[in-house]
Amino acid sequence: MEVKILETTVVLPSPPPPFLVDHHLPLSHLDNDCNLHVTFRYLRAYVATNHHLTTADPFHVVITALSAALHHYYPFAGTLRRREDNRLELHCQAGKGVPVIRASVDCTLESVNYLDDPAETWIENLVPDPDPEKGLANPMVLQVTGFACGGYCLGAMVHHAMCDGLGATQFFNGVAELARGASRLSVEPVWDRARLLGPREPPRVEFPVHEFLRLDEGFSPYSASGEPVVRECFHVKEEWLDRLKGFLRERSGSSFTTFEALGAFIWRARVKASGTPGDEQVKFAYATNIRKLLNPPLPSGYWGNGCVAMYAQITAKDLVHQPIWSTAELIKKSKRNSTDQYVRSFIDFQELHFAEGITAGKGVSGFTDWRHLGHSTVDFGWGGPVTVLPLSRHLLGSVEPCFFLPYSSAKGGHKDGFKVLVYLRESAVEGFREDMAKFSRQEFDLV
Repeated sequence: MEVKILETTVVLPSPPPPFLVDHHLPLSHLDNDCNLHVTFRYLRAYVATNHHLTTADPFHVVITALSAALHHYYPFAGTLRRREDNRLELHCQAGKGVPVIRASVDCTLESVNYLDDPAETWIENLVPDPDPEKGLANPMVLQVTGFACGGYCLGAMVHHAMCDGLGATQFFNGVAELARGASRLSVEPVWDRARLLGPREPPRVEFPVHEFLRLDEGFSPYSASGEPVVRECFHVKEEWLDRLKGFLRERSGSSFTTFEALGAFIWRARVKASGTPGDEQVKFAYATNIRKLLNPPLPSGYWGNGCVAMYAQITAKDLVHQPIWSTAELIKKSKRNSTDQYVRSFIDFQELHFAEGITAGKGVSGFTDWRHLGHSTVDFGWGGPVTVLPLSRHLLGSVEPCFFLPYSSAKGGHKDGFKVLVYLRESAVEGFREDMAKFSRQEFDLV
């Protein structure tokens, strides 16, 4: 499938941003978590409708609304720079904007299943993918790709130091509001990152975060292993999931959420298929939203990184051999760490030890649930997206992340259950498929 690049436009804030001289904006200690010194990439697909805006050019609609939104979110037009201490800060200057690529493909969204198959490799060309240095120079790059049916997709590359998925969705919701004719944003953005999520004075680590983190200045969490990594997509029916949760409840006497039950199953299957040495510590990592967890809570318009990594850990041998309900319980217990004290200690640990290289180490499996993140609210006038798809491999210090994703809402899309997108090393694919097949047959005792 050929994606034709037609033009690239730099969209400037309009009216110009409210500053007269070049200046720097400090990032929070969460923004400067080294695990977030990467870009995240994802796309939203929109079908043509009978709405009055259908005759409009999606590219023109998006860049016009983007220009107005950047007046309020002008930091997206800035440049990330490294300080002497290797932390990032944002440099803002007048006359800078956000690059937006116009592209086209000679097929319909329906013919490619509304981009609902994450395993397709050509969809990588629908989202900008600059090299790391260009990702710092332009922390946001967008691409609007038109399809022959009149539908389109919006691909976004955002540097993670600028915001998390919730912050990015707040921004795109603002752009969409303006595209639909709003005269002002319903949520005013709040920066103030250094004050709201800065270290205490003096910094103090009151929660033992060092149990999950280590200091290793020479370690790079996203360094290539040398073995190719591939995307695999698995379908999860509600019936299978209900039986798994019933099985775990029967054996353990405890109830588990979908994230805990299926996460435990997939984590064990992955570690088992990868052949990880038995004495190696492996970690289940996920992000928890701290916006309302903190005391006081973050303002509603705060759009920086507002999530903190949480971990469950065990040796590979124990993970593979212990009952799966014990693993689900381990994940469940890790949620108890979601406290203001944990977050403040995490921030203070970053303040005290950043220069020493804070890392979660090897053997990290990153998990995230995209089924209820509000992506469907981003409506530029054609209705919400029918498909939302992440294309990033780097998550929470893991190069093999796992995403729980909803099916496309387009006509003909699956409605029963959801899909799981997993990144795996090629050598682990066959073994992982075998265990996922046992999951679909409800052979939980045989995994």
